[in-house]
Amino acid sequence: MFKSKPTMPEGQIDTLIGPQVVINGDFHFSGGLYVEGRIVGKLIAEEGQKAILTLADNGSVEGEIHAPVIVIHGRVDGDVFASERVEMGAKARVEGNVHYKVVEMAAGSVLSGRLLHVEAGKRAADVDEPEAVHALRSVGS
Repeated sequence: MFKSKPTMPEGQIDTLIGPQVVINGDFHFSGGLYVEGRIVGKLIAEEGQKAILTLADNGSVEGEIHAPVIVIHGRVDGDVFASERVEMGAKARVEGNVHYKVVEMAAGSVLSGRLLHVEAGKRAADVDEPEAVHALRSVGS
């Protein structure tokens, strides 16, 4: 009935950060970014550009992530801001809040933080947390 999704990236890969690579500092990107290594700092998609981040099973990010589409199979220690969609695979581990418009979580994924819905027309980073929590609570009521 349900097919498991492959952990390969979706779409085109413009930048690959290999498994032996460690980046310290903020990293700005556009297009397809596939991370197998470790990033200590913010991952930020260029404003107004199409961008998708795919974090591989063994990849990790220690810092915030800002992108339209974020696919997580590895570990994130920091908040996630997706203006379009967040997908968390079965091996995904997130320590932080996830700001999303659409979210998909596979069985086995772990989130230690809050899921905060972002309304259409707002950037995820611009959402006031109490407003987002109120919106999330009113949906559950």
